Amino acid sequence: MFRLGTRGSPLALTQAGMVRDALMAAHGWADVAIVVIRTTGDRVQDRALAEIGGKALWTKELDRALLAGEVDACVHSMKDVETLRPDAIAIAAMLPRADVRDRLIGADSLDALPHGATIGTSSPRRSAQLKRIRPDVSTLLFRGNVDTRLGKLAAGEVDATLLAAAGLERLGRHDTGVAIPLERMLPAPAQGAVGIETLADGAARERVAAIDHAATHAAVAAERALLAGLRADCHSPVAALAQYDAGELLLRAQLLSPDGAASVEGEARGDDPVTLGARLALDLLDRAPPVVRALFG
Repeated sequence: MFRLGTRGSPLALTQAGMVRDALMAAHGWADVAIVVIRTTGDRVQDRALAEIGGKALWTKELDRALLAGEVDACVHSMKDVETLRPDAIAIAAMLPRADVRDRLIGADSLDALPHGATIGTSSPRRSAQLKRIRPDVSTLLFRGNVDTRLGKLAAGEVDATLLAAAGLERLGRHDTGVAIPLERMLPAPAQGAVGIETLADGAARERVAAIDHAATHAAVAAERALLAGLRADCHSPVAALAQYDAGELLLRAQLLSPDGAASVEGEARGDDPVTLGARLALDLLDRAPPVVRALFG
């Protein structure tokens, strides 16, 4: 039986179920096993990812299981996957991308937030974007799964929080929060995308490739190429989104200082995702204010 490795959060299990169903439909399989693997990122909830190892906290245990042959593929939220991956592992497929926007929970809009409001988030990108739009607000470290964060909000620990629309919708929370227009807040690179990794060599890669959504894969590849060109890490406030427009990829991005006071924005068009991302990264670094450029490269 084909085995899918995944984290054990409700959202991760939902996404693994989506991949399982797609594989079963594509190949006529009777079942696919879902193997839950607990990650360091799930265990440590009181510190920012950047302080304790970055995005590898979500992937290293899954990588170990894949490389050891304990699972045939691993399911990831692509925004949690490091830009540089082991040569032995390949991103074999991505599901169709969901809503890429952020949702604000706790107020009807960013403008409706109370003066001096405290916003719960663990994302340097969201924190910087919020402070650029509303310099009066402050942020408080918010870690945990969707229910944990909503519980902290309900308990009054903060005035509002931001969560990815895609995750909320996949959990059936279609009416939770208000979507923030992309014109106000670009998402994190790869937000809303579910990826499936396999070993670079072997039959599993070909089997998983059968469910690949090419347009999502290309868009996320451009965003990840941008991150690679920037040499961004978990401390780097960066937003990016690639979408097909008039038959070619349009990649938009924004780099910010942590306090949101300085930023640089840009866009580029092209056909090859990797070239496009690398080109826009160079352009942004060339034009970025020194306080922003210092966070990259």
